Amino acid sequence: MKTGISIIGAPVWLGQTHYGTNLGPYALRAAGILDALTLLTADVIDAGNIAADTKKRSKQRRSRLKNLRAVVTANEELAEMVSLATGRHRFPLVLGGDHSIAIGTLAGLARHYHNLGVIWYDAHADMNTPETSPSGNIHGMPLAASMGLGHPSLVQVAGYMPKVKPENIVFIGIRDIDPGERELIRTQKIKQFTVADINERGMPQIIRETLDYLLSRCDGIHLSFDLDGIDPSAAPGVGTPVPGGISWADSLLAMQELAHSGQITSAEFVELNPLLDKDQRTTQATVRLVSLLFGGSAVTAARQELPAATDITG
Repeated sequence: MKTGISIIGAPVWLGQTHYGTNLGPYALRAAGILDALTLLTADVIDAGNIAADTKKRSKQRRSRLKNLRAVVTANEELAEMVSLATGRHRFPLVLGGDHSIAIGTLAGLARHYHNLGVIWYDAHADMNTPETSPSGNIHGMPLAASMGLGHPSLVQVAGYMPKVKPENIVFIGIRDIDPGERELIRTQKIKQFTVADINERGMPQIIRETLDYLLSRCDGIHLSFDLDGIDPSAAPGVGTPVPGGISWADSLLAMQELAHSGQITSAEFVELNPLLDKDQRTTQATVRLVSLLFGGSAVTAARQELPAATDITG
């Protein structure tokens, strides 16, 4: 990994319908994420937040997408901040915000890589287009848009397309897939590991296979971590929980394996909604996961309990 970390807040919620994901970056800072990272490396910079619109918008004319203009504007700014950090050879750590912000994150990153790899740790594929989306929520479209599929305003964020090739994507934990997404995954032959795969072969093996696959073709690897990838019993503070998710213990193991590899070049943690959380469980869990990704220590991960409100360092 790059040693210097640049924290970028993306307080966006208009990519979906549950107010509160815009509070995620503030909650994580209040929970001590900067202190936790500073214990691991002295080179941590808080670059602040993008100036995201938090007012509810209606559907755009000639488009069924919700809040299109506001989401595009936020992602254009995020792309610039991520590109700036990457250009300075720093590790961009983006704190969401809903998953629509991945459009901007990937747009900023892909300027600096010939073949950017993406680990999509999520309950959802987020590969809808305006034609296949059941809801019109843009947080269900960032990966398709980054592949060059979808509304022109989303596809052309940062002025170019595509940002990611389908063969450079690996899904981990997806289980709630819309029909149009399923067909796209099939036709593009995108690699995926289900929760059943994780339970059968173990998370360390899944991470090793993921890295072997991506390192054979990519010159950088981005981790896009949606907290609803974790089972909602462990991470309740999300807007679109899906039962049967990745366990807390396996999520800890995933971060440890990625940290040990030293191959992750950027990351984002998205869909934390403090207003839907229970006793800050998801907020504290996110701080623990981020800490582990950067080499924080942990008790035997498979047996580790969920973090208490005052236990944030991993």
